[in-house]
Amino acid sequence: LTPEQYRITRAHGTERAFCGVFHDNHKQGIYACIGCGLPLFHSAAKFDSGTGWPSFFQPLAAENTGETRDTSYGMVRIEVHCVRCESHLGHVFPDGPAPTRLRYCINSDSLWFHERPLATVSPEKVILGAGGLAGGEAVFRKVQGVLNVRAGYSGGDTSKPAHEAVGSHRTGQLEAIEVEFDPAVISFAALLDVFWASHDPFAGHRMGADQVDGHRSAIYFLTPEQEAEARASAARWQSRNGDRPVATEIALAAVFHPAEEARRSD
Repeated sequence: LTPEQYRITRAHGTERAFCGVFHDNHKQGIYACIGCGLPLFHSAAKFDSGTGWPSFFQPLAAENTGETRDTSYGMVRIEVHCVRCESHLGHVFPDGPAPTRLRYCINSDSLWFHERPLATVSPEKVILGAGGLAGGEAVFRKVQGVLNVRAGYSGGDTSKPAHEAVGSHRTGQLEAIEVEFDPAVISFAALLDVFWASHDPFAGHRMGADQVDGHRSAIYFLTPEQEAEARASAARWQSRNGDRPVATEIALAAVFHPAEEARRSD
């Protein structure tokens, strides 16, 4: 390590704003720990926070970074460090962009950059039920990495469902949204975090004032990997919220029927 790298990573120092080599780096690649080489952040999660330090809205893998309460300089902050060699990296703040709303403010001298073009990753889709059409559609359209959102119906046997029929409980369908997203920008796990926070997943078939069956909570996966992550994510969400069981239906996706034009604008 150089003397400056040692001061930051081992003595918990901070480099001057706008002076680090990576604060305005726009190349594609992986940011790794300068101390041990552990991959920490992906360039796809990097954004310009205007603070003068490299900023990321999520780590490459949550298990590669650790957090510690920092009370130095009369402040209370959350310090971020490498879990393998415990190098000090920077701090994380709750003022970042969607989907995580986090800002990992990292010192350039704690990082080693491995430039490499992003692999071509095909967009993915998932069908979600979160209590109605318009609300869920509006939430996901604001999420970085989401390419398209369509409102409609899924989860039943009716070949041509309509809003009135879905609301009558006769079709087995629910109001749903089809979300197309870029996994190179937002992971499926991060997308599900938005889903859980957008409604009450503990209510099941009783969401909303009218408690309509068509407003039930659901994740309709399209791949085995999505199923595994959905079930793991549901377990994590339940563990954070006490004894209330997550009532969200998790099942293989059925046919998605786009909503009538009149309903899309409701």
